[in-house]
Amino acid sequence: MIETHGTRTISAHYYRMGPQECEQVHYGSLEILERTGIDIHDENAKNLLVKAGAKADGLRVRIPEHLVERALASTPKFMTLYDREGNVAMRAGGYRSYFGGGSDCLNILDHRTGQRRRARLEDVKEAITLMDALPEVDFVMSAFLPEDVNQIIYDRYQMEIMLNYTTKPIVYVNPDLEGCIACVEMSEAVAGGAEALQHKPFISSYINVTSGLVANAEALQRCMYLAEKGLPMLYIPVNSGGVNTPVTTAGCLASLNAGSLVGIMLSQLVREGTPIGVSGWNGGPYNLKTMVGNYVMAEEQGVSTSMGKYYDLPVFGMAGCTDSKVLDQQCGFEVAVSLMTNLLHGANIVHDLGFMDAGLQGSLQLIALCNDYLGFLRAATAGVVVNDETLALDVVDELGPTGNYLAHDHTLRHLREPYYSKLADKRQYEVWKEGGATTMEERAAKQVDDILAEHKPAELPVDIQQDIRKIVERELEWITRQSK
Repeated sequence: MIETHGTRTISAHYYRMGPQECEQVHYGSLEILERTGIDIHDENAKNLLVKAGAKADGLRVRIPEHLVERALASTPKFMTLYDREGNVAMRAGGYRSYFGGGSDCLNILDHRTGQRRRARLEDVKEAITLMDALPEVDFVMSAFLPEDVNQIIYDRYQMEIMLNYTTKPIVYVNPDLEGCIACVEMSEAVAGGAEALQHKPFISSYINVTSGLVANAEALQRCMYLAEKGLPMLYIPVNSGGVNTPVTTAGCLASLNAGSLVGIMLSQLVREGTPIGVSGWNGGPYNLKTMVGNYVMAEEQGVSTSMGKYYDLPVFGMAGCTDSKVLDQQCGFEVAVSLMTNLLHGANIVHDLGFMDAGLQGSLQLIALCNDYLGFLRAATAGVVVNDETLALDVVDELGPTGNYLAHDHTLRHLREPYYSKLADKRQYEVWKEGGATTMEERAAKQVDDILAEHKPAELPVDIQQDIRKIVERELEWITRQSK
């Protein structure tokens, strides 16, 4: 239920699993943790779990149920992220859904040429500028992995651009602990110090974990570091049903969920109350026909999110993406369906707008299209406000069956409330033809160009820009010394 203008309204939701199924998966995950165990590839993380009551046998750590329950009890139900100016931008939890881009595409489908090419740092800048301008995009990610910077520290360059070219919350990804530390340092410089960033975080780290049953050292180290800082994180194991887990959705989900519970436990052991989000995808079978890690699979839709809702924790979703390589019918179908399902099952922080080709390619045009689709979908799934003003019974009585509703004050008060697409063409054929007979793909490209030409993100003070640049230069010097 949502409170709107004093009227309780119901918006649309759907569920892939009910409470009974979620409970069975939960108890299955507990059995995996206690009987089979998880491979923990970091000594400090292993020692922390053992000190709390887990049992270790080499890499394998077996974890009793009471540690899980204690960790779940102290984990926040919401993840609040601020904008760069210190205003609340996202209260991720419950059925509040926020959407943003993805990270680290190797290639870009260039909207100016229609050709695929390797991504550069300028593409990251343009992607962040675009996402900063689009109203339905709530947070940003780096979008591309630029080929024209040092590949070992590419994430520092991405973070510098994100901090400089948007005021929206940032979800960032690092390949190692050193990169995570550098990105937090840069964010602290913007926030005005470590305490200020912890008090009003505008960043959240996306931690990729090898699988539900294997916790790699880099993921564990970043989890513990961020928990020490009291900063929010998204701890996401990557399961592939039929490859590194059972092929069945329930079996894949149970081991994925077990891995998520490890991240929750570790974060809470380091610092109770650390905000952490869980996976809203990877809960189903891998594509065993192609052996390609597809981004839009029917069986995955809403499954992992069901467990996040069962625990009442923030869910990191994935939508607005496609496995198509061009902006074709497959692209439109997969993008729209994934956005719709994530919105309906209530994923909270939903990333990967504009992703294509199993995450190997990104498109600024597709990000613009996603922004347009989201406006429609949010309007289509919103609850309906019913009160005296919206029923307008007095207006009906005043004008009757043949009155001029178009000119009435009531129409003037409410005429801007419906959603009107900026990219879909709703005109008659003749008018469309006279206007150039453009396709939605062409209109999206023009919108991107217009935004890049006209939108100027709010600038950071020069001294803070310089502080961030010094950190990037320091990291470049460090990695240069390491490579000698």
